[in-house]
Amino acid sequence: MKKLALVAAAMLTFAIPAAEAQYRQDGPRHGYQQRHVAPHHARPAVRHAPPRVQRHRWARGQHYRDWRRHSAVRDYHRHGLRRPARGQHWVKVNNDYLLVATATGLIAAIVAGR
Repeated sequence: MKKLALVAAAMLTFAIPAAEAQYRQDGPRHGYQQRHVAPHHARPAVRHAPPRVQRHRWARGQHYRDWRRHSAVRDYHRHGLRRPARGQHWVKVNNDYLLVATATGLIAAIVAGR
């Protein structure tokens, strides 16, 4: 009788953790809506148009208020630019170089990049 009780106790010690580890699927919870998502291979391919590069038409005498956002070009000779006068900075915006007056933000010269 003792052997039978010992075997039953041993079976229970192994059966309880195995029963707790079983996967349960209860279904959706109250207030939770399940959304059906198609598998990746079943979704249609979305093709986006390539981004367009918007070029700005700079003009001499035009005000450029955001010139402080861009760092000044210090090696202007390397880029083929002339030395800026006192109170002016070369600024690279997108692929263009603008010579901007630091006090007023007026564009004094424009060099189009390649």
